[in-house]
Amino acid sequence: MAPSAASVRPVDVSGPPTPTPATEPPASTWVRESNLHWYHRWVIRVLQAGPIPRHVAFIMDGNRRYARKANIAKAEGHSAGFEKLSETLQWCLEVGITEVTVYAFSIENFKRTQEEVDTLMNLARDKFQRLLAERDKLHERGICIRIIGNWDLLEPDIRRSIAEAVLLTRHNRKAILNVAFAYTSRDEITHSIRTVAQAVGDGQLEPDDVSEELLTRCLYTKYSAEPDLLVRTSGEVRLSDFLLWQSATTVMYFTETLWPEFTIWHLLGAVFSYQRVRWRMVDVRKALDHYTDEGVASACGKRNERVGRFLEYVEREEEHHLVRLVRGMGIK
Repeated sequence: MAPSAASVRPVDVSGPPTPTPATEPPASTWVRESNLHWYHRWVIRVLQAGPIPRHVAFIMDGNRRYARKANIAKAEGHSAGFEKLSETLQWCLEVGITEVTVYAFSIENFKRTQEEVDTLMNLARDKFQRLLAERDKLHERGICIRIIGNWDLLEPDIRRSIAEAVLLTRHNRKAILNVAFAYTSRDEITHSIRTVAQAVGDGQLEPDDVSEELLTRCLYTKYSAEPDLLVRTSGEVRLSDFLLWQSATTVMYFTETLWPEFTIWHLLGAVFSYQRVRWRMVDVRKALDHYTDEGVASACGKRNERVGRFLEYVEREEEHHLVRLVRGMGIK
């Protein structure tokens, strides 16, 4: 079944300029303090009279073009992109968005020049170490960090850092940040199919146990709801192999703005556009849920028990793998 989605071009949301702090913070941070003024909060309260997307995904595109535009090095452009990410995460919390998924690094990005790949990996090392250093702030605000992607493609020290971050924050529930790193949707779907196929081959599952729901629960994103809204910057109007399985009823919002130049007004404009077209997706979502629910209802008790045991096994194995990575025992 082909995905259906509402695609929205940006609404011209005028308003006072986004505040710029007089001085930059002394060091990069994942957890920022608010920089909003009263008029931003007033607009947010107006928007909150309508439905607010619970889960928003971002394709953060335009860092390199921003670097060319600003006549700075690519590395500085990527650093500016991270600063914008941390700022946007704070805005999302203030708007009432409780889950955010960001496309940080595609598997396709490994095809860039070795110099740029090394720069991005070094930036990732620094930012994930910073994440661990801010563990107290993450716990204080109840932020759960999940890193989704093919970790086997990453260097051992990066794998260890992200495994530690995931384990440290896995019980936090107030807000969720999913970082898609070394990720493509095709790789994610392949991983899910391989996981299920291996279970069938090992006798944990029967061939008739395989279903859309089971494949969904074996994806990297199995703990997350489907995104309500997807925002892509820089003027590109495509998904670039990001959350293809999960975006059947996602409202999509495209803006010409480069990611480092993204402002609170762009976010509020995206939320407003979501509110305008959300109703179109409601019937589609109900139809899909009805189809899935019928399949679940028809499943026999033994099949449900078998699938339940398998999913518990997968969850245990993943947690044990994280622990081994942190201890350095699961690193080849």
